[in-house]
Amino acid sequence: MRLLQLFCDVDDFCKLFTRWSQSQLLGQANKTGPKPKMAASEIMTIIIYFHMMRYRDFKTYYIEYVSKHLRAEFPNLVSYNRFVELMPMTLLPLCFYLQTRQGVVSGISFIDSTPLPVCHNRRIERHQTFAGLAARGKTSMGWFYGFKLHLVVNDQGELLAYYLSAGNLDDRQPVLKLARGLFGKLFGDKGYISQALFEQLMAQNVQLITGLRKNMKNRLLPVMDKLLLRKRAIIETINDQLKNISQIAHTRHRSVPNFLVNVIAGLIAYTHQPKKPALNLQNEKLASLPTLI
Repeated sequence: MRLLQLFCDVDDFCKLFTRWSQSQLLGQANKTGPKPKMAASEIMTIIIYFHMMRYRDFKTYYIEYVSKHLRAEFPNLVSYNRFVELMPMTLLPLCFYLQTRQGVVSGISFIDSTPLPVCHNRRIERHQTFAGLAARGKTSMGWFYGFKLHLVVNDQGELLAYYLSAGNLDDRQPVLKLARGLFGKLFGDKGYISQALFEQLMAQNVQLITGLRKNMKNRLLPVMDKLLLRKRAIIETINDQLKNISQIAHTRHRSVPNFLVNVIAGLIAYTHQPKKPALNLQNEKLASLPTLI
């Protein structure tokens, strides 16, 4: 996606968001301190564009690329230290902007979580930035200290819902919140196995479909459900792209607001990705899926 297209889309949103915020309590608070020279849409664009450029760290991206090559596009560009100070002010509009980028519920959804470590395990006892917020968690790859990002996507790889939690939260706890507004079938891994959760989701017209553990009795599934369950790797591919292309996971954060800005901006950058992991199911195949009773 071109920088100009991204800026126009963000700027159009910011104009609507400013009108709304001025009519709410958000616009009534008296803000102290110097006013930023850069517009909120410019700051948001630079942050989101970082996750599209495949730079490994934001400082190198800002100093070596933005400051040297984007001076004409951003005439009021500030120093790197000042920009880092301005980043937290974009957290709220970024969250609202992400809501406008969500995909369409198609009846086929996939759910998964991915760890976001904030420091190396050897430095857990000395880590202070996320003290009281982050927690130790365990995945199939081992222990980590940080957070979990829970995602729900549709069969076209579009983002439907997200939830950020401490690293020790059970994957099944936020499922009901993530499933609001969904219908049809929700595919997950064995970590989501729960009879109570299955019944609660069925009451919301959502059928939870997972694999079976070795000590569980076999059950009959329609052929299409078995095939779709094998395609659950689509959301694992999305998690991999978020970490290795959008850089939402690293251990160099020095403040909680900037950590949240980085995660939200990475998700936004993914929604702007022209080609997403998708199953490319035809409407005829979707119509042939068995309906819920």
